[in-house]
Amino acid sequence: MVIQKRVNQIRKFMDVNDVKLSIVWEPDNQFYLTGFRAISYSRPIVTLLEENEVQLIIPGLEEAHADEKANVDRIHVYYEQYGLREQVLTYIEHLTNILQQYPRNTKIGVEVGVLPASVYLFVQNMGFLLVDIGAKITEMRSIKDAHEIELLKVAGHLSDLAIGESLKNVRIGISELEFDSYGDRLLLEMASKDYPDELIGYADWTCSGLPRSEMPHLYSSTRKFMDGDVVVHSRQVWFNNYRAENERTFLIGNVTERQKDLLKLAIEAQQVGMELIRPGITAGEVDIACFNVFKKAGLADYVQHRVGHGLGLSEHEEPYLRFDNDLILQEGMVYTIEPGIYVPGVGGFRHSDTVILTNNGSFSVTKHARDFESMRF
Repeated sequence: MVIQKRVNQIRKFMDVNDVKLSIVWEPDNQFYLTGFRAISYSRPIVTLLEENEVQLIIPGLEEAHADEKANVDRIHVYYEQYGLREQVLTYIEHLTNILQQYPRNTKIGVEVGVLPASVYLFVQNMGFLLVDIGAKITEMRSIKDAHEIELLKVAGHLSDLAIGESLKNVRIGISELEFDSYGDRLLLEMASKDYPDELIGYADWTCSGLPRSEMPHLYSSTRKFMDGDVVVHSRQVWFNNYRAENERTFLIGNVTERQKDLLKLAIEAQQVGMELIRPGITAGEVDIACFNVFKKAGLADYVQHRVGHGLGLSEHEEPYLRFDNDLILQEGMVYTIEPGIYVPGVGGFRHSDTVILTNNGSFSVTKHARDFESMRF
């Protein structure tokens, strides 16, 4: 079983580092290691890995869900209803009972980058030595296996359907939200028809005109498309929790020559990145190569972000394609390629596609047309 192999990898890391118990807090990491994910984490959920057992601490309202989905050996439940006030009422009681089975100065694994400071201090004040396991989980998650890649392919396909349907309905006078809804509707219809009994979700946003398109991340609004607009449309679709990202910038009506040139430049920069990325080069090399396209055009000052991020269970995942990242890329890594340029008074320009690294290069799971002519309306 895939999940068992992952747990065994963590246990091997724990053994090498003399860690006796690991506390996994981050929801995507918990899903990666147990197959269980809740809708909300306002009531804390904790996964604990030991040498011979995986335990889960959950609130009572998730008990049936965890019984069905969680690949764990033992479940500890805490309650919040008046009728069960004599039972364990907080996750910290279960966590304390488990930790007290270990002597002081035992090494406990935690995700240093995400564990709440209050929990970190609580465990530390009990006399334990804390060791980071977060970097190891990040390393594991950055390399997708064959099954994960198949899920990403489906997510990419569904995102193509959705983005294509929205683009069929571009017209002056339609609001950003209404534009989104065309793709949303088709996505939900086709997913229900072609992939019964599967978990599918999506997120999207649209930024149109000035100054909205100049800002890389904004929620869709009721603003209506106008003649001369630059529009950035973004979608993420997830299939059984694995995400593909698909973004397109398009032009409506009588845009300026400057806007046309900048969209062409953004498309050129993305193409450079998609052709370059492959195993054996560094993450930084991809970012720098795309940046140099803008620098050559005298527009380096208008680049606001790295060229891409990892993708999988989370909306953004490490490791990132950033100029100062010396990580050697490997087969099975998944990245967005999305160089962007944002010029005040002109607009923002960015395509994004999701690429999977193979032994001899990469391929994109998002395939909707990205050429300049296809982005004119």
